[in-house]
Amino acid sequence: MHKACPLSELAPGEALRLNTAPPIAVFHTEEGELFAIDDTCTHQDASLTDGWVEGCEVECPLHASKFNLRTGQVDAPPAKLPVRTHEVTVVDGDIMVIESEAAPNLPPGLTVNGHI
Repeated sequence: MHKACPLSELAPGEALRLNTAPPIAVFHTEEGELFAIDDTCTHQDASLTDGWVEGCEVECPLHASKFNLRTGQVDAPPAKLPVRTHEVTVVDGDIMVIESEAAPNLPPGLTVNGHI
C-alpha cells in the first residue's frame, strides 16, 4: 500500500504522481471521486498526470489517447492497450493506493524500472 498524500492536499480536478515502479497517477475528479491508474500512457512514454481530466477520462498530453479512470480501458486511440487501475481508499484522512498485482502494459522501449 502506498500513501499518496492527505486528501486535503489534493484538490478536486488535480492529480499527483507516485514515484513507484512503474509510476502511479492519482486523480481527484471535479465530482470528488478518487482514482489511481498507471501514470504512463501505453502508446508512448508520457505522464498521464500531465493530461486533461474530463468526467471519468484522462487524455494523454502527447497524442490524445483517452483512458477510462474507472476501468483503465482505452476510450480513444492511438493507444490500444489499457492501463492498470489501482484501489484507492482514504484512511485517517490520507489517500492510500493499493497497487494492482497485474502486470503493467508499458509503451515500447520502457520497462518497469525505466527505459531499456
